[in-house]
Amino acid sequence: MPMKLNQLDGGQILEVAVTGKLSHEDYRNFVPEFERLASEHEKISLLFEMRQFHGWEIKAAWDDLKLGFKHHDDVERVAMVGEKKWQRWMTEFAKPFTGAELRYFENTEREKALAWLQAGPEAVKHGALDKTETL
Repeated sequence: MPMKLNQLDGGQILEVAVTGKLSHEDYRNFVPEFERLASEHEKISLLFEMRQFHGWEIKAAWDDLKLGFKHHDDVERVAMVGEKKWQRWMTEFAKPFTGAELRYFENTEREKALAWLQAGPEAVKHGALDKTETL
């Protein structure tokens, strides 16, 4: 399966590891888990890890777009962990379409990405996490 899910920090963070090309079937499995966590927490964060990831099938891209519109305000932060220039570009492109704070991390920076998600916005505001470290 190209998508594996794992809850971290009591469900506050949903780790989504993707490989290959995502399909509509992947979203049929992902959406209920995402919506369950979103209903249990005021906001959740996503750790989206891309390894040998080749994007989305057309129907899966549509599923992703619909999910984003429906849950625009349910996601606090998204750490995109990738290995390709187009993945960095995709992160920047997506920023205006979400209420979440998005940051891109190289695949060697997974732990840094997780620390950024766990720190939350208050830690960044008060200097507990260097904002420039992850850019």
